[in-house]
Amino acid sequence: MSRTATLSRRARREAFRRKERQRKAITISILVVGLLMVAWGIYAYVADRQVDQAAMDYTAADIVYDRPISAIHEMGEGPPIPFLSSSQPQPAILVPEKSYNFGSIGPQDVVERTFIIRNNGEAPLTISRAYTTCGCTTAEISASVIPPGKVAEVTLVFDAGYHDAAGQTVRRGLIIENNDPRQSQAEIWVQAAVLDS
Repeated sequence: MSRTATLSRRARREAFRRKERQRKAITISILVVGLLMVAWGIYAYVADRQVDQAAMDYTAADIVYDRPISAIHEMGEGPPIPFLSSSQPQPAILVPEKSYNFGSIGPQDVVERTFIIRNNGEAPLTISRAYTTCGCTTAEISASVIPPGKVAEVTLVFDAGYHDAAGQTVRRGLIIENNDPRQSQAEIWVQAAVLDS
């Protein structure tokens, strides 16, 4: 065997080893990036849940009962939203629980759920209009003006017998128009699997 053939074989082995090391380095890099992304996702989820739970904590003294507002299925134009001047302190709407699943219900069942709206801002939060996405859903909001740091209760009612929804999974919403300049429309959604009988 010639010296040239031995060197050529050795060079091929060395090139093969280099490629294997590069593949391993790339694989390790991808795994590390993937693990970092998963860790960040878990951290963000936990932090979000902690914020939501903190927002859900309130006492009876925090609830406002002043000029309640009823929400029905009404898609017409409402009153203008009373935004405050940008030079003033602003309200900040927070809906800690934006959706709820009633699970399986009967075709004539009427179910309800209580949500809250919190004003995390520095000025009164004014709800100028609230409406639902369907006549089968109504809501009562305990106050149309929520002072800073206070909450309003929202009692949302879904009537499965309003339409023939048997055998369907339905999703209905409540839209809340308000004077938070960053989120002038807040939404709450409910879902139910309506049984055949």
